[in-house]
Amino acid sequence: MNTRRLTGLDFDTLRAYTDIPPSAERLLSKTEKEISFDLNLVRDDGSLIEADCHLVYANTVRGPAKGGIRFSPAVTLEETRDLAERMVYKTALAGIPFGGGKSGIAMDPKSITRFEKMAVMKEFVHMIDLELKSGAYIPAPDLGTTPYDMAVVYGETHMPESVTGKPPSVGGLPGRREATGWGVCHTTCRAAQEYLGTSPEGLRVAIQGFGNVGSYTALFLAQRGAKVVALSDVSGGLVDDKGLDVPALVAHTQIGNMLDECTGDHITNDELLALDVDVLIPAAIENVLHKGNAAAVQARLLVEAANGPTTPEADAILRQRDLTVVPDILANSGGVVASYVEWRQAKSGSLTDASETYEVIRSRIDLAFDQMVAHVKNHAIPPRTACQLVAAEELVRSMHDRVWI
Repeated sequence: MNTRRLTGLDFDTLRAYTDIPPSAERLLSKTEKEISFDLNLVRDDGSLIEADCHLVYANTVRGPAKGGIRFSPAVTLEETRDLAERMVYKTALAGIPFGGGKSGIAMDPKSITRFEKMAVMKEFVHMIDLELKSGAYIPAPDLGTTPYDMAVVYGETHMPESVTGKPPSVGGLPGRREATGWGVCHTTCRAAQEYLGTSPEGLRVAIQGFGNVGSYTALFLAQRGAKVVALSDVSGGLVDDKGLDVPALVAHTQIGNMLDECTGDHITNDELLALDVDVLIPAAIENVLHKGNAAAVQARLLVEAANGPTTPEADAILRQRDLTVVPDILANSGGVVASYVEWRQAKSGSLTDASETYEVIRSRIDLAFDQMVAHVKNHAIPPRTACQLVAAEELVRSMHDRVWI
């Protein structure tokens, strides 16, 4: 049995609309390379810090493996494979010269001190030193890691192009921290116009997840006139039909718990997912929409800001109800597009400002969105299938050009 098998693309469905050679299907159905190792450090008191670590290259036909470092006790090899595969299709859909990769450290970052986390990151870099210095794998922040952790990676490799998502003061990109949220906002506005026939002004939005992606998505949507009526984090959420004060909540969460802010009524995460709103944006973790709650979703449009927030069973239920779902590989691609701009800047020595970063994200998302809409209309398929179709066709072309098939 092939333990490295990937399952993200529905090849049986895609073959009805495009030619996918059997050799290409085989290459896209398994990972290229997997590295797993134990990370061990001894504290001064003699106790041990230990974690299972994984690095997966899903496919690199279009360029080096691009994907963040996840630092979470829930990290597994299977999850790392899944996230690496999503990056393959996300980068192909965006049309940038990267492949798909991912790495993970199975540890709770809250269980260690800031200094210990820095030591863990340094040891992690040491263990994958050749992958980083060769340029084969280019990490970035992910769940549990920050720009400061990426600065540690840069400090160990001494190569600014070896990692993206760094603080601007050490070669990072202005606008990179906000990039994924900016892209989700832009995608939401495009989708609202295309599928709801409305501009963002007055759009009623609920966002599950108030970390980096969710908070910046909320801020940018509010700036465009949308009414963010519900927000939540791991501890629960707030709802106010008149609209929440997003800037105040962002400021408040920097010093305390969002639920301490009294501008709305308390709500659970499950209740947020079932609100009667125009747009629902899951921006937290994977698999929050499943067969047990998909039928309760009342939103008219769903935009996936998180990676894999909708299970296949939930997706089928939503599709039967004619609810439009804009998939993660399009909606949250602003982050990897910005990473490409930062990587390009590090390779060339050029300087880039935040407005240029946002413009590149806009152009890449618009191109992918237009291709998605064209396939939706030409083949009468849902947006998720259309996005996979665009990405698969791009990957097959790349395989032909590199004589992989």
